[in-house]
Amino acid sequence: MSLHAAPLAGKVAIVTGSGRGLGFAYAAELARRGASVVINDVDAATADAAVAAIVADGGTAVAVIAPVGPTETAQQLVAAAVESFGRLDILVTNAGVLRDTVLWKMSDDDFDTVINVHLRGTFTCTREAVTYMRDNGIRGRIIAIGSPTGQRGNFGQTNYAAAKAGIVGMVRTWALELKRAGITANAVIPVAATAMTATVPYFAAAVEADAKGEAMPAFFRHDLGFGTSDDVAGLIAYLASDAAADVTGQAIGVGGDRLQLWSHPEPVVTAYRDGGWTYDALQESFGGELGGALETVGEQFPPLPADLQRPPA
Repeated sequence: MSLHAAPLAGKVAIVTGSGRGLGFAYAAELARRGASVVINDVDAATADAAVAAIVADGGTAVAVIAPVGPTETAQQLVAAAVESFGRLDILVTNAGVLRDTVLWKMSDDDFDTVINVHLRGTFTCTREAVTYMRDNGIRGRIIAIGSPTGQRGNFGQTNYAAAKAGIVGMVRTWALELKRAGITANAVIPVAATAMTATVPYFAAAVEADAKGEAMPAFFRHDLGFGTSDDVAGLIAYLASDAAADVTGQAIGVGGDRLQLWSHPEPVVTAYRDGGWTYDALQESFGGELGGALETVGEQFPPLPADLQRPPA
């Protein structure tokens, strides 16, 4: 812990989806740094255990048991922060669900459920939070959780990719709209051992090490930027602090030993043609300069070192 051990003293945070996993790591770190925290989960026992763990560590927390997405939940969360702790300074929108399947098998419910929790939930909670912050002159912090899938796409995750890409788009817009009020809005792109990555054979050696309480191999932490939930939590606390008052509208990746500032989408090639672009001109260009500059899709992982490979299950 640094000399500035409690930079969030007197501040109040809401962390959605914080009963376990990454969300709990964020909430626990905010509490360690001095913030009072509203825990949120759909399961009462999970939320109560999270609150108990934070209190046992010397922090302050209360729980709201409700599904993220509806406006009523957003209102309940903000009300709990104000009624329990007197104010609201920080919102971390972490709640999420997965309904993975390929496009042609994805049902309306698969799509709508993921969009409702991730994208609509981020919108409704942020709208409620910033309304309170603006009305009360609080120079607050909005931290929305994105994903590499939203930046690059991932097989079987149409719904999740759409939601996470949309979150980053909203954050960029909010940074513009909230600047005058002194409220920052940023997206964090975490890469960490979770229930989802535990099912991916490529990460098996890292997940096994984490489960045993051992350090992950350097290949994962350094080369891939893949680490633990706690490796992400420090960035959450920093962005929530007064020290980050000038950081807004950013998509910031973090995992293991790696930190990344993601660029806003920019053209990789710009070409001009007098008279415009005909079919024949496009065919010629995509067979040449433009074709050689096409972007990749999906995450591009290097081969695993031999000592980290695991035999097929």
